Parts: sequence; structure tokens; C-alpha cells
Amino acid sequence: MKIVCLGGGPAGLYFAISAKLRNPDHGITVIERNRSNDTFGWGVVLSDETLDNLAENDPVSAERIRAHFAYWDDIAVVHEGVRTVSTGHGFCGIGRRQLLVLLQERARELGIELCFEQEVEDAGYYAEHYDLVIACDGINSRTRTQFEEHFEPDIDVRACKFVWLGTHQKFDDAFTFIFERTEHGWVWAHAYQFDDDTATFIVECSQETWDRFGFGDMTQDESIATCERIFADHLGGHALMTNARHIRGSAWINFPRVLCKRWSYRNIVLMGDAAATAHFSIGSGTKLALESAIALADYVESESSLTEAFRRYEEERRLQVLRLQSAARNSTEWFEQIERYLDLDPVQFNYALLTRSQRISHENLRLRDPEWLSSAEQWFQRQAGNPGSSAAPMFAPWKLRDMTLKNRVVVSPMAQYKAVDGMPTDWHFVHYAERAKGGAGLVYTEMTCVSAEGRITPGCPCLCSDAQRQAWQRLVEFVHAETDAKLCMQLGHSGPKGSTQLGWETMDAPLPEGNWPVIAASEVPWSPDNQVPRAMTRADMDQVRAEFVQAAQLAEQADFDMLELHCAHGYLLSSFITPLTNRRTDEYGGSLDNRMRYPLEVIRAVRAVWPAHKPLSVRISAHDWVGDDGITPEDAVAVARLLKAADVDIVDVSAGQTSKQAQPVYGRMFQTPFADRIRQEAGIPTMAVGNIYDPDHVNSILMAGRADLVCLARPHLADPYWTLHAAAKIGNQEQNWPLPYLAGRDQLLRLAEREEGLI
Repeated sequence: MKIVCLGGGPAGLYFAISAKLRNPDHGITVIERNRSNDTFGWGVVLSDETLDNLAENDPVSAERIRAHFAYWDDIAVVHEGVRTVSTGHGFCGIGRRQLLVLLQERARELGIELCFEQEVEDAGYYAEHYDLVIACDGINSRTRTQFEEHFEPDIDVRACKFVWLGTHQKFDDAFTFIFERTEHGWVWAHAYQFDDDTATFIVECSQETWDRFGFGDMTQDESIATCERIFADHLGGHALMTNARHIRGSAWINFPRVLCKRWSYRNIVLMGDAAATAHFSIGSGTKLALESAIALADYVESESSLTEAFRRYEEERRLQVLRLQSAARNSTEWFEQIERYLDLDPVQFNYALLTRSQRISHENLRLRDPEWLSSAEQWFQRQAGNPGSSAAPMFAPWKLRDMTLKNRVVVSPMAQYKAVDGMPTDWHFVHYAERAKGGAGLVYTEMTCVSAEGRITPGCPCLCSDAQRQAWQRLVEFVHAETDAKLCMQLGHSGPKGSTQLGWETMDAPLPEGNWPVIAASEVPWSPDNQVPRAMTRADMDQVRAEFVQAAQLAEQADFDMLELHCAHGYLLSSFITPLTNRRTDEYGGSLDNRMRYPLEVIRAVRAVWPAHKPLSVRISAHDWVGDDGITPEDAVAVARLLKAADVDIVDVSAGQTSKQAQPVYGRMFQTPFADRIRQEAGIPTMAVGNIYDPDHVNSILMAGRADLVCLARPHLADPYWTLHAAAKIGNQEQNWPLPYLAGRDQLLRLAEREEGLI
């Protein structure tokens, strides 16, 4: 086969080597626009896993590469004058120029033709004259642009500015992150050694800081001199260097995240940064390129046609790319939002940085550096007022007003649809009592409606009569007598989503018969199949507010420890907050302040009757997931500030379920960033919810300061004793078990120790 690689970077060279090894009869040419010894990066980082893959693919070049690696095991974070070091991370680096030289030498040995200083103006020409065209022409791929309508690239230009520099200062003991507060804002550096004499030194900052410095008006020399001044205390008198002299003006750029809908067209296939990019903060772009080269070479040789080879290549590699890009997105966004974390204690800041991409979890960090993590956990417990404990963060106590929780695990509200005419039944008693016995610090009721007309379904419970209060009080008395869990009553009104079928029937669909009228902020139905609600009058508002007040008073008489008002998920109060359903033209519609006016009326009225020593929470939808037309995360911060001013103690941060047009982005802990942002920017405690199911998730969220409490729903449906089982799993023996169940605890602990090889 006659093959050409358009681009002589690691992707093109390594594919050429891999393909030639599989079939020496291939005629392969690599075309590179620059000179053979030009390179515009400094060092590249690879993992031990990637080195093993290279060794299996081509032991000759792998051994040569390994001989030039700089190895380090530590990550150092320099923040507010404190240098924090953790170990066990296992990095290796090599100069990009050295890597290219080694790959060029290997390519020549195998008979591959290398052509330098040759521009590729028309990839279509090569497609006509070669059997296979590998478009590995980099992040600004001309081939991808030329056939854009076929590859359909999605290019997301990220917010921060960065410049890729080098230095002879030594950072040979650790991959080092340095954060400097300047007169114009924060500037930070990613520094790592890649040979005996040289280190990569990437300088990064926000667009606002970059503008205030005036970097855009500086020459490269002026820009470098400014960076040398900022990081003078860390450079030891060494200069910063650039190898981008070919660029006129500033060498600072914004990172473009590239992902293409398709990676092949006719006999042309994209590879490396031309197909997909990974942000430098996780250092895996070269890893992606080399491993993609191996995969494509395999399929070109094993499949019966290029079409099938391209299909297999993309099928395998796209999943790996998406996983890495997901981690890279998390890392990129963390750095873009870094100024909200820079006032954290150095211990918590270091933890947040290490776990930013979600590739390193809490227990994975324990495997890497148990000593440092143990010291961090002790710090967390001291902050929680529990000195002497080395338990994981999820088992730290937490106080809100006069309520003290034994741990940070919350059983999230979960509709049961088992009430009869609004009355909780024995099902509710058993359901909530079991979960209170299961070890969580706080147990929520499902949304309990303030009136019969405010029910979501006929199976939803109410709190609007003394009989209902007595039924709930029976549960509260049992939980307080037999467990050390606290109980929170969540109150709400269904609004436009009312009079619908049970959850296991057709969700959010009207009843087949016997529907009751529904009300909302405006005459906007939940869906075309649902009732059109009546827009609330002032009299309606007064009545519903009074119903919330009465329900709060009944909750206090039942001795609930905490109260939450449901202002999320498209229910009545939520229908006022989101512009998707609030079309009012009076003082309750229009601006966010106006849309919040009625929910705040209700909240203040409830706070006035709810005891001052007991906490009040509000659940919000922090993102409508419909672009800028609905509530955005920025709006959610403003909402949280208004709630804080209304004497709300904590925000239960959910998202979505306010519109059928919503397009949520699902994933592990996918709503936690909203709780994180509100906590940092609005300065109010938060609860994180949403696809949180593992103790690792809970501990990571808490230790990084992303939320104060963590809510789990489905895990508690599957296992009422999730918290006690999680404690046993990670070897925690401090959690109280019901006395009749101690034998079960002891067996669980023994089994956990056996799994860990301790007995």
C-alpha cells in the first residue's frame, strides 16, 4: 500500500513506524512543513501504561525513548507561600524535540521517506495519488478544515490564556504547580523536568488578568520578562525561554478543544490533535496520538478494507478519547474557575487540584500517598470540630444552627407514591425508619405537599391536617428514640406538574380520569399532554403561602429537625423562578428579582414560624439545561444570594426537570459543579446531588470543599444501610450500628479486612 502521513509529529511518525513494522512492503512517506529539528513545544508527559504499550508495539524505539526519560513521582503545589507535596503519581517526561529525533531515526531505519520543509496545500491531491492518507497535521489541521463539511469538527476555544515556555531551572523532584497573586490577578505555572537541563514552564491566567497586564500589546521578549518577574522566587535566577520565535507578536493562545463527528473521509483519516485534543493540564495529547497510531496500524493490516479499518479504529479510539476529554474538560474548567478556590486552605486546595479531573479519586489517592491523605483527613476532621479523628470526610460531624449531624451523608428525597388520600402509611414508616437505622446523618422525607390540590399524584403525602401530623410524628419519635439520625421534612406544591400518574405508571402524565385543577405562575403546561394551569391570582398566592406556613407549623409540632422548601424541578415555586414558565407581566415576572419575589415571600413567611434554632433549606434547579433561555449556573448563584439574605441556611442544589426541552449532560457527580460554584461564590453551605453512588464520590466532594453535605437517592433505594456498609468497606469502625445488628457489623468488617488481605 502507498501511504502518506501529512504531518511529521509524534502521531505521523509513530503511525509510519507501526504500519511499516506490520508490513515492510508498504511504501510510506511522511511530509512535514517544518525543518527536522524544529519543535514548538518543550516536554511531553507519558504514563507507565503508555510506555508498556510502546514497548509491546516496537521494543526498539521504546527502549530508546525510555533511555531519555526523566522520571518523577511527586506533585508539588506552591500556594500562598506553602509548598505541599504528595507522592505516588508516577510521571515520566521527555523533550518533544528528543522524541521526534528518536522517531525520525527509527523511521529512516525502516525505510520510511521523510520530507521536511514541504507545505501541504491540498490534501485532496494526496488522496488521489496515495492509497491511504493519514491527516496528522496538528491542532490547526488544514486537512480537517479543507473537508470540514465531512469531518464536522466541534472546536471549543477555552477561556484561559497560556504560553508554553521552557527554563533551565530544575524541577526534577516533582511536577510543580505554582500560583502567584499579582497586582493584576492570579497567574499560575505548570512546570516539569523533561531532561537533565530543561523544564517545561507553562504560564496560564484568566483573560481578565491577561488584559490587565497588557500581554496582548507586548512583544515576546516583554511578555517573557514579565513572566520572569512574576515567578522570580521560583526560577532561581534562570531565564524563561521560547521556541516560538516564528510567531509574530504574542505567543499566548487559548486552548482549542477539538472533537470531530467523523474521523475519516474517502481514504483520508484524522489522527492526533487533528481528530481530538486533550488539555495540557492532564498531559495526555501525545499519549492519545501514539496509542491511536498503534490502533489504526493494527486495523489497516487486519481488516479487509480501509472502510472497515477506519470503522474499527474510530469505534475503539473514540471511547478512549471521550473518556480522556471528559477528564480534560473537568481539569480545564477547574483551572478556568480557579480564582474561586485560591482562598481555600492549602490542604484543601491541594486536594482539589489533585482530584480536579476525577481520574484520581479519594481512595486512589490513598493508594498513591496514604500518609498525605491521612494528614488531610485529620485536617478535615479538625475543621469539623472532631480533633483526634482520622476518619474519612463523609464521617465528619456537621452543625447547622443547633442541629448537629453525626456525618455528611444525606438520604435524598425519594417519592414513594404510597400515601392514601394524602396520609402517610406504614410503608412510609418502615421506609424512613430503615434508612434512619442505616447510618446516614440526615434523612429526608419525600416532597410532602401543603394541600391536597398541591399533590403531584394521588399517592403523594400531605401535611395539612392534624391527623397527618400525628402519622409523621410517629415516625419522628421512633427515629429519635432508636437512632442518632436527624429528619428533614421537605415541603412543596406540585403546581403545573400536579394531578399526574404514579411514578411507575406514566411519569408526569395526567390521570386517566378524576384530574383536579392545577395552578402555576403562568398558563404554561408542563407538556402538550398536561393540563394548562391557571395563572395564580394574588388570592391564590396568599392561600398557598398560608398553606406552607401551616405545614411548617405542623412539621415543628411533629418535631422534625430541619425543614426544606422545594423550589426546583418545575413545581409551583420553581414555576415562578424559571423564565421558561414564568410569563407574568406584573411585579412577579420579568427580571430574576421579580421572579424570585413570590418564592421569597413564602420562604420568609415559613422562616418566621419555623424555630430559630432549627435550620431551613431550599432546593433549587441550578440549571434548566436549555441554553441561555432558562436558569443558568450564573443565575443560580444570584438565586442563592437572595436565599442567603432571606435567612436560608443551606441550598440543596439540584438541576433540570423544569422543561421538556432540557438537554442535561449526564455523568458521575454531574450536578456537583453547581453546588461547588454556589458554595464558593455565594458563600452559603450547599448539598450536592446527582449520580453520586460511591463513598469515593462523597469523600472527594467533601474533601475538595465542593459541598458541605452529599445527598444519595437511588443507592439508598437499593440499600437502606448504604452508609454503614460504606463505613465497613473502608474500614471505619466508629459508626454506631443498632445494637441488635452488631454481629452483622462484625462480620462485614471481617469480610472487608479479608478482601484487603489484612487477615
